[in-house]
Amino acid sequence: MARVKRGVTSHAKHKKVLTAAKGFYGRRKNTIRTAKAAVDRSMQYATRDRRAKKRVFRALWIQRLNAAVREHGITYSRFIDGLSKAGIDMDRKVLSELAISQPEAFRAVVEKAKSAQLALA
Repeated sequence: MARVKRGVTSHAKHKKVLTAAKGFYGRRKNTIRTAKAAVDRSMQYATRDRRAKKRVFRALWIQRLNAAVREHGITYSRFIDGLSKAGIDMDRKVLSELAISQPEAFRAVVEKAKSAQLALA
């Protein structure tokens, strides 16, 4: 039986790790042992922060909406309550974009939410 030499697969694995470590500082970019540890840790951070990113953006949309609806004399919580009572089903991302790009359309949505909240109060 022929002897198997593992140089090709080892080289490929090392190259994959070192490519992922490109741009790291010091020995973390060119020494396989430290690069592997750094890349593993970076992947953990990436997984965690993909979930955190969703929370951060939702908070940003809520802050934008709160600022936008206060210009129309209503608070964020009363605005969301009015939207649900009016049967308007728009998510916070779309509402935030609407407030920024089309203020007249957003004003109409706010007025509907205000009237629905007052009518059912």
